[in-house]
Amino acid sequence: MFFFLLNLALSDLGSICTTVPKAMHNSLWDTRDISYSGCAAQVFFFLFFITTEFALLTIMCYDRYVSICKPLHYGTLLSSSACAHMAAAAWASAFLNALMHTANTFSLPLCHGSALGQFFCEVPQILKLSCSQSTFRKIWISLFVTCLGFCCFVFIVFSYVQIFRAVLRIPSEQGRHKVFSTCLPHLAVVSLFLSTGFFAYLKPPSFSSPSLDLAMSVLYSVVPPALNPLIYSLRNHELKGSMWAMITGWFQEH
Repeated sequence: MFFFLLNLALSDLGSICTTVPKAMHNSLWDTRDISYSGCAAQVFFFLFFITTEFALLTIMCYDRYVSICKPLHYGTLLSSSACAHMAAAAWASAFLNALMHTANTFSLPLCHGSALGQFFCEVPQILKLSCSQSTFRKIWISLFVTCLGFCCFVFIVFSYVQIFRAVLRIPSEQGRHKVFSTCLPHLAVVSLFLSTGFFAYLKPPSFSSPSLDLAMSVLYSVVPPALNPLIYSLRNHELKGSMWAMITGWFQEH
């Protein structure tokens, strides 16, 4: 689990560094400019890190499923080499997905201006600027993302159904509480990530507005990567104790 958390932390850091520094720079200098190549690079790296994060969250769900439902087979199914192979597959598939989507998106001619209604270069906003002849390619991109996300979503739902069935069979209330405290933060992050991401990419045009698009983009691109370290760190008792001591010490001084 700590190996997967390390990979998740790296993907979180990468996705935050891809979007937030440029947005802060534009806000401080009161500008909204970004070069064409810079926009393409931002799209690639954002898709790369965000897809990696989704793949890692799915793998971490499998880790929980094996540890709770098949604990005697944990060492075999999730050996060091198996974990390394799964993490490498997550990064490699994310790279291919980002490369394919970036190449496909920026091969479309832009015929409706060059102003994005977003704080970073987002694929749905770029597709709005493309010509009407590219409708099929827009639909193809949406379908590919939907199928990929749906497959991972079905796997996560199936895993958690099996996990909760196993939890309900645990006679000890303390044991059930321990399992729920392990799974619920992960489930909350996955739910927020999937719901906002699907809505941002697949919402009907009638539900589109600049303020709503901005809110949805922040929720799936900034909030989950920012909350992941906090959610998983607060399960560490030493860290919680240190934070509580720091907070109480600050109040005592002031």
